[in-house]
Amino acid sequence: MRRQIAEETVLLISIFKWFILANIVGALIGVSTSFFLYILNYATAHVDGYSYGFFLLPLAFFLSALITDKLAPEARGHGTEKVIKAVHQKAGRIKPMVVPIKIITTVITLAAGGSAGKEGPCAQIGAGLASIVSDLLRFTNVDRKKLVICGISAGFASVFGTPIAGAIFGIEVLFVGAMMYDVLLPSFIAGLVSYQVSSALGAHYFYHPITFVPDFSEILFFKVLISGILFGLCSLCLIECMNFCKKISKKITLWPPLKAALAGAVLVVLALVCSTDYLGLGLSTIEGTLQGGDVIWWAFGAKILFTCITLGFGGSGGIVTPIFFIGVTFGSVVGVLLGVDPATFAAIGMVALLSGAANTPIAASILAVELFGSTVAPYAATACVASFLMTGHRSVYPSQVFAIMKSGSFRKHIGKEVEEMEAEFRMRKGGLINTIFSYIKRRIKWL
Repeated sequence: MRRQIAEETVLLISIFKWFILANIVGALIGVSTSFFLYILNYATAHVDGYSYGFFLLPLAFFLSALITDKLAPEARGHGTEKVIKAVHQKAGRIKPMVVPIKIITTVITLAAGGSAGKEGPCAQIGAGLASIVSDLLRFTNVDRKKLVICGISAGFASVFGTPIAGAIFGIEVLFVGAMMYDVLLPSFIAGLVSYQVSSALGAHYFYHPITFVPDFSEILFFKVLISGILFGLCSLCLIECMNFCKKISKKITLWPPLKAALAGAVLVVLALVCSTDYLGLGLSTIEGTLQGGDVIWWAFGAKILFTCITLGFGGSGGIVTPIFFIGVTFGSVVGVLLGVDPATFAAIGMVALLSGAANTPIAASILAVELFGSTVAPYAATACVASFLMTGHRSVYPSQVFAIMKSGSFRKHIGKEVEEMEAEFRMRKGGLINTIFSYIKRRIKWL
């Protein structure tokens, strides 16, 4: 009896402890996210006022890489990946300097037109603030990791206005096929508080409830399944392109800021040849496509290229917003090919591509409900799971750890990081993706 009372007392104290801590962290991140979004919107609006503001990309990439290289190397690339690595390898320890540096470099990159997202910086800012609080309170490694995970959840929730999906994303993105249930309550609290604080401070969020969804039929359900497979293949292409750009970047032995400037110049040329629609966040294209607007069929491929160059050669920002862009544009094309409503499949594609690229099917399915309403939820969830499976053992976050394997043939690799197994899990000779890439390489050499 005494043991039972003692156990319940400890759990009760733990609940109140994490309720207080999650509220503090959520409020701090809500304020910091609002500050970041305000500065980003202000800078972007001023640069957009000039017709050829994107000509600043070489200078912006140079400054971003220089600042990061000199002051906070941990702030390189897309922020969520660095936080995942910090949780797994450093018990959640993040240098305080990362927070202001990430804000500055991301604003510079996005304002000039770099193709990146705003969620990665918010996740890294949130995790950094949580790590600082942990240092002040002298937390153990276990409690530090929990609080940092709350920071990830709060950052995602406040930047997209999706508190439930944000909370789930924070505890799902760390592992492939598992969630940390012991951090579920504080993650929910941190995400909700962060969202409420940022909303109160004037942050505006995008919601697009889908009122028209075709009546259920076996044919429609089969088309949704096919679309999920296609979204998985598209997310696989994104991951492979990211890896390819990283390899090319490592082979170029120039001073990093100079290399980043050259990448910015390449983006300027691409923007002049293709369109400026693939620069920056691309929110107008995302919203227009979700409302049924027409898109060029190769828009998703162009966005993949612009994003991989930005994040692979010195630009700073996140990866989720570009994933949304790629998902809605590819989803619209898939909808046309399958003879269904392009806007509905654009919404499904937006979350399904996130599921496949980030290995987060549960968070992506809940995100569909929070952004588009419950009507589309069953179809979105089906596509999300199919995309998650089709992507295989890859991820845009190489530091994710395998908690399960998507095939029983690889059970011995549970507990290893995606990055460790990347080479081993690439398609072998004769595989579909390998055949396609080999053909492209041969054609390039022949030309």
